[in-house]
Amino acid sequence: MIFSLLVNVADVKSLVIHPASTTRPQPGEAELLEQGLKQNTIRLSIGTEHIDDIIDDLKQGFPAVK
Repeated sequence: MIFSLLVNVADVKSLVIHPASTTRPQPGEAELLEQGLKQNTIRLSIGTEHIDDIIDDLKQGFPAVK
């Protein structure tokens, strides 16, 4: 698996981030909505891995992706 569940975005690796739980201090529902986020929002930070590996990893994590 290429993607890591991490907070650090200053890297060249692909990351998956859940902004609602990784922000300090953790924002409330109203603050999230003001920022255009929801509790189920995830952020993908695409790194420098080979594109085929990134796509394969996303397909494993999100089976609906074709």
